[in-house]
Amino acid sequence: MSRPLRVEHVGGWYHVTGRGNERRAIFRDDRDRAHFLELLEGMTGRFGVSLNCFALMDNHYHLLLRLEQAHLSRALQWLNLSYTAWFNRRHDRAGHLFQGRFKSILFDPSSAALELSRYVHLNPVRVDRLGLGKARRAATRAGGTSAPEAGQMQERLALLRSYRWSSYRAFIGTAPCPPWLNGEAILRINRGAKAQRREDYRRYVEAAAGEGLDAADVWAELKEGCILGSQRFIAQVREQLAGSAEEQKAAARLKRIRPPWEAMVACVEKVAGASWVALQCRHADRSRDMALYLGRRVGCMKLRALAQAAGMKQYGAAAMAIKRYEDTLRNDNAESRRLRKAIQMLNVKM
Repeated sequence: MSRPLRVEHVGGWYHVTGRGNERRAIFRDDRDRAHFLELLEGMTGRFGVSLNCFALMDNHYHLLLRLEQAHLSRALQWLNLSYTAWFNRRHDRAGHLFQGRFKSILFDPSSAALELSRYVHLNPVRVDRLGLGKARRAATRAGGTSAPEAGQMQERLALLRSYRWSSYRAFIGTAPCPPWLNGEAILRINRGAKAQRREDYRRYVEAAAGEGLDAADVWAELKEGCILGSQRFIAQVREQLAGSAEEQKAAARLKRIRPPWEAMVACVEKVAGASWVALQCRHADRSRDMALYLGRRVGCMKLRALAQAAGMKQYGAAAMAIKRYEDTLRNDNAESRRLRKAIQMLNVKM
């Protein structure tokens, strides 16, 4: 497996995550969390990093940051190694603490900073205990759950507003903002006076606490696991691509032009020998599912946009159709050949 593509350039905004090895805890108590924040402060000064948002969970962390110098890898390696050495000494252990290298995603701040910060800040309430585990969020995407009860919603909001180990309280003005945190870089995306921006942001985040803001929608436009943004944004950073020969394979895929939905539908019509209107009327038809699969995997379309283009009421239904088609491909050689024929017509590589 190739290593994740790294795109580092001055001025770039990144979502960074580090996860515990074997999903084990990297923070056992508040002293661990407090020391990690001390290291975050040290990282911003040492490596020219502007930290804009964070959340610490038991077995992982999330950071949103902006590079003032092209030292992303150096900064995160220093952070993770420094914390691992301290953690191992304190807890009398040895060996790796984190699961491999950190993961970083370059994103367009003008279109994604607010949404990603909301996703990061909602992490503390996105848990089974509060009805926002993975199974519940999957059911919500499929349209199979009801709104949370008033008591459960209040419990989510209470935890969100009191959680000490994220930047949310600093964003909404209920806790002092540490000098090493630059949350205003995100809040300024909203217009108005400072107090109004904070209130608007609070409403924006807490309105999403009902569903938990699932990752499937947040990362829908992610390209090659490393860049989030429009084709125009990707074009602006293409010249910044760097890395090993293996990483350049991902870079080459990133540069390909994605076919539009209409082109993919036309290829499916040819393979199926029927019009798209006719295919839409066939319940759970494999040709319709093939079009959805191509729209997601080849066209990199968001689930909501894909469902709308296909005339479906729920984007969760589109996700389920794609999953159903993937299951079919694993056991049906004839369907795999039909898919390859459609891909050849599109003249793209998977």
